[in-house]
Amino acid sequence: MVLKTFNVEEEAYKRFSDHCKSNGLSMSKQIDFFIRSVIEEEPKAKQEYLEKLERIRVQPKIKVGSLQQLKNRYR
Repeated sequence: MVLKTFNVEEEAYKRFSDHCKSNGLSMSKQIDFFIRSVIEEEPKAKQEYLEKLERIRVQPKIKVGSLQQLKNRYR
């Protein structure tokens, strides 16, 4: 474990500190969880999301018409 110093806005620090205290959480552990989630989990989720978006983007477009036409169709 290493000791690091970060600059954080005082109001954000106070609110997070209060949140952790009221929920019985360790601030350090929560920050550690956050850092790990960014470097370990998020890139995988982002890559999956980007691949899904690309599949959707290249699909043929479907003309649905106007809102009024849609309402008339499903009356």
